[in-house]
Amino acid sequence: MTRNPFHLVEFSPWPLTGSLGAMFLTVGLTFWFHNHETTTLLFGLFLIIMTMFQWWRDIIRESTFQGHHTLKVSSGMRMGMILFITSEICFFFAFFWAYFHSSLAPNTEIGACWPPIYIYPLNPFQVPLLNTAILLASGVTVTWAHHSLMLGNNKESIQSMILTVLLGMYFTLLQAQEYLEASFSISDSIYGSTFFVATGFHGLHVMIGSMFLLTCLLRIMHHHFSTNHHFGFEAAAWYWHFVDVVWLILYTCIYWWGS
Repeated sequence: MTRNPFHLVEFSPWPLTGSLGAMFLTVGLTFWFHNHETTTLLFGLFLIIMTMFQWWRDIIRESTFQGHHTLKVSSGMRMGMILFITSEICFFFAFFWAYFHSSLAPNTEIGACWPPIYIYPLNPFQVPLLNTAILLASGVTVTWAHHSLMLGNNKESIQSMILTVLLGMYFTLLQAQEYLEASFSISDSIYGSTFFVATGFHGLHVMIGSMFLLTCLLRIMHHHFSTNHHFGFEAAAWYWHFVDVVWLILYTCIYWWGS
């Protein structure tokens, strides 16, 4: 049998369990919002977490131990990651469109001004500015980790990845505290809706990126990456830089200009 550079994946149940988890999570969130019932929500979360661990395990086995991720396969994965980040750009573009549609021409229902009357926005030079510094610092540390990995310096790459993950967690903690102390909620006019949806989805991306980086950190500790074959790490770094850029736009437009 002639070998080809492509990887024909085995039959896998994880796409099915992942899609079922997403469905149960969506329905569960609806039940939670309206009836304060969490059984469906928790079942959806369980399915998604189970799928994550099992699917990641299979991909790590295919790439690291079975050698299926050839240069041709890695090239296809790079293109897939680029297309995924492009779709994420479109996702956030919709939120910015909604924000500017409402803020550039505020209607009379909210007082014909922005922010609306009786809305007291967060001070952009307090916690939001600190969070900006934290994310920028995490962008530096993940780049440091990448360069250390390319030089074969595992010790430095582990240290810098630990710093990156800790900074991501610290950002999430500060944003949660900011939400608890905010004087307005998601139901306070279009300002509250656009603010919490845009910043909340960004916070969700930070948590996902932190898990992505934590997985890469564990793989570095187990010597899964080589100096020239570490696309799993590169994908995580690309995603993290995307999260950084989105936050800079959020901070500039919503926290600073919008206040």
